[in-house]
Amino acid sequence: MEKLDLKKELKHLYQPSAKEVVQVDIPAMNYLMVDGKGDPNTAPEFAAAIEVLFAVSYTLKFMVKKGAQTIDYGVMPLEGLWWADDMSSFATGDKSKWQWTAMIMQPPFISKELVDAANAEVKKKKNPAAIAKLRFEAFTEGQCAQTLHIGPFSEEGPTIVKVHQFIAAQGCKLRGKHHEIYLSDIRRAAPEKWKTIIRQPMG
Repeated sequence: MEKLDLKKELKHLYQPSAKEVVQVDIPAMNYLMVDGKGDPNTAPEFAAAIEVLFAVSYTLKFMVKKGAQTIDYGVMPLEGLWWADDMSSFATGDKSKWQWTAMIMQPPFISKELVDAANAEVKKKKNPAAIAKLRFEAFTEGQCAQTLHIGPFSEEGPTIVKVHQFIAAQGCKLRGKHHEIYLSDIRRAAPEKWKTIIRQPMG
């Protein structure tokens, strides 16, 4: 059986250093996605999005492992795109106005047909609240700046500033949406050890 470690294969995208901000070129990749809005700490919508993303991602993993492809791979980490109609709500910390896309990257051999089959299986077994909101699509970010933040989400501010300053120093502007990739299981790890990739498209 073939074993695939996408985090290792895409090390330059998923294992950045916390010591520096780097520029990376993100190719088109396929994701399971759920859109929503509201405070991620309290909104039931966000918890429901995470539940369905992991349920379908793990169902896909086992379908591929047991199917004709016989490939074993690790499910990729949760990622989030964040924005607001009024970006000052980020500075003021008014999370109720935040909008987000929660998502998990899928290997290139995952097809729409496989996703539809996994969706049907998850719906039959668990019927999670956000199953109807789940979509599967390609997402391209292109040139981005990124670094690793270690610590709680509430202390990301200075790390985000560093990323923005790096982009300005390259003579570029911010574009697209603030992107975070959650490498730690926050249910198990202490907040001061949480690892989050901070990524910002630039152009």
